[in-house]
Amino acid sequence: MRLKQLHIRYYPPGIILDFEKGGQLRTKSIDLLDLTPECDVNEVLLEIRRVEPLITVSREEQVKFLIKKLQDKLSQPDDHKFDLFKTLQAHILPLTNVAFNKSGSSFITGSYDRTCKIWDTASGTELHTLEGHKNVVYAVAFNNPYGDKIATGSFDKTCRLWSAETGQCFYTFRGHTAEIGHSAEIISLSFNTVGSRLVTGSFDHTVSVWDVPSGRLVHNLKGHRGEISSVNFNWDSSLIVTASMDKTCKVWDAEGGRCLATLTGHNDEVLDVCFNFKGQLIATASADGTSRVYDAQTFQFVCKLEGHEGEISKVCFNPQGTCVLTGSADKTARVWSVSSGSCLQVLEGHTDEIFSCAFNYYGDTIITGSKDNTCRIWR
Repeated sequence: MRLKQLHIRYYPPGIILDFEKGGQLRTKSIDLLDLTPECDVNEVLLEIRRVEPLITVSREEQVKFLIKKLQDKLSQPDDHKFDLFKTLQAHILPLTNVAFNKSGSSFITGSYDRTCKIWDTASGTELHTLEGHKNVVYAVAFNNPYGDKIATGSFDKTCRLWSAETGQCFYTFRGHTAEIGHSAEIISLSFNTVGSRLVTGSFDHTVSVWDVPSGRLVHNLKGHRGEISSVNFNWDSSLIVTASMDKTCKVWDAEGGRCLATLTGHNDEVLDVCFNFKGQLIATASADGTSRVYDAQTFQFVCKLEGHEGEISKVCFNPQGTCVLTGSADKTARVWSVSSGSCLQVLEGHTDEIFSCAFNYYGDTIITGSKDNTCRIWR
């Protein structure tokens, strides 16, 4: 093996290695999820050299430089204020969901018109329409950080995998009659970080884990007593978190399929759940009008975000992990401080409930999707 090049990855903190093996160029990453501005650079370097043989003495100064750049980024104040940049009328029928690619240069929308559309963020131009589902397209996701594939989940009880570049459908994930597949509408889906696994959640109270290259069902996660509303992998793909109408969230071992913890505290349906980029925190959104943050390692409650005047249907962290974004039936989205639990900004202007919202990779752009049938870009 021969190291060719090193790259920095800001969110979550890490260093990307391009190396040659057997005449082929390959890539792997060194995750620095516990890095802080206070960490000793030399100690971090020693640990990297201990676990990664490609980092030799000749590369030490370059690695130290990248570590310091990551620390500088982590120490920058996160006080960004968002203003409305663009409003887009996306579909004829109501929207169901929105998602950015990694850079935020394009985004996708799902709709009751049974399609998913790919859009250029800067110009608002429609790039592709993904057609083929026989019912509402409710769940949409890019396989970030790559962004070359899109998954769509539908009320037709299938999930489809598409090319983000051409709009071509690669194949359809279906439940087989000889084994357990979903017997109801697919409401949520998520890729793992490397794009090799896909998790889907359904109204049938179950969660399915799929092998992407083969389309094979790997696990069927059972335990919730209500419909599944949201599913997500953490960064290193070791955990899956699920939200349910049974007012709880569950954390699962992604490899073995075992339930590790049940997160309680909401007094109404949990409508969304997510990890932060490092996979160290979990945020929930509930019909009780609050969002809650939990520690993903200890499963302990961290803070409660209160202020919305209606149910919260969507929640996500900014890439830095310092803020939480929520979208609500009260027609607003709110940005919250994770450390204090206080509301930093209210995004107003939609004329109907907000059902989806997301940050781009850099945390400087927000997209909101509303039942008023518009998407708003905030910068």
